[in-house]
Amino acid sequence: MGEIERIKRLVSYYKKKYSTQDPFEIADNLGVLYQIGNCKHEGCYMFLKNHRYIFLSNRLNYNELKLVMAHELAHAIYDRKDNCYFIRNKTLLLNSRAEKRANRFAAYLLIDEDVLREYDGFTIEQFCNCTGYPKELIELRLTEYNYRKE
Repeated sequence: MGEIERIKRLVSYYKKKYSTQDPFEIADNLGVLYQIGNCKHEGCYMFLKNHRYIFLSNRLNYNELKLVMAHELAHAIYDRKDNCYFIRNKTLLLNSRAEKRANRFAAYLLIDEDVLREYDGFTIEQFCNCTGYPKELIELRLTEYNYRKE
């Protein structure tokens, strides 16, 4: 089983187990602590004194908060003991394995099959405007969805 399939299964597991796709609710259920405040970066995940923490910038709008939270939640799940930072216009473009995995986790958590069907036929720009998510996240999620449709 490839990494994308493992990510999809984990996202599906959490969505079913906690009856939500909201990254904040999933974090609450997993015992991952988070705080929104004056942060230098859009978000960061830290492992401190055997606890998992996510810090989010109060400069983000609601959709940006959800995206950064989902991304950092992936780090809390997969990269438990590593400290990771979300930097706007860079993190969604990074090629490291951990960042790719966190981006895919966020994409699958936030953009499910129902959303893809609802916006089927929309341009990427229209999809961005309707969902509030950045182009890179939507393109990441659409790549596999369009591949499966053909």
